[in-house]
Amino acid sequence: MPVFSVYVVNKAGGLVFQYDHQKTSIELEKTFSYPLDLKLEPQTDYVTVVFGQQDGIKVGHVILSVNGKAVSGRKLQDGSDVMEFIENEKNYPLNIRFGRPKLSSNQKIMMASMFHSLYAISVQLSPESGSSGIQKLETDTFTLHCHQTVTGVKFIVISDPKQVGVDSLLARLYTIYSDYALKNPFYSLEMPIRTELFDSQVVTAIEQTEKVGSAI
Repeated sequence: MPVFSVYVVNKAGGLVFQYDHQKTSIELEKTFSYPLDLKLEPQTDYVTVVFGQQDGIKVGHVILSVNGKAVSGRKLQDGSDVMEFIENEKNYPLNIRFGRPKLSSNQKIMMASMFHSLYAISVQLSPESGSSGIQKLETDTFTLHCHQTVTGVKFIVISDPKQVGVDSLLARLYTIYSDYALKNPFYSLEMPIRTELFDSQVVTAIEQTEKVGSAI
């Protein structure tokens, strides 16, 4: 079972480290006749499926190509608008390739900040004092695990729901952070972690977890 990605968020909600281990590049291609039986919505960076999921194409998937022509944002390679092309009956039948959207660096930074805020809100909403905040979020396709240290640094692991040993991986990530970031004389607290040794240790811990169900 795979571990998809790891995030380290500082106490102010800033993303200081992010690593994608298993890229979820699920892509589906299908030929459609007119009219298209999916509801699409153009957004800033993608054209997204918002209703009518079918044959593995799900709400949230985005258009990657039309008739073999790659889509960039809301435009085809020739600069034409994707929605206008799809809505024109003369262009059918259409071959459309869908997939999950790929997050940009800025989007990952924004998501880390949003999770930091949700974590703080969950502590306030807890009916019990001294709440630990969000430790696990489960869906049918992934599980988000979070461990916050006493200094407020959050370690987040996103994995397959069936992956075991994530708790030990979180503990190992904290040890790696202490040994290869905090003890590094060239590292400044709260700043992005950019050392090859730190990266390699994270990868090793993830691979060990996937192999034997424990990173320790």
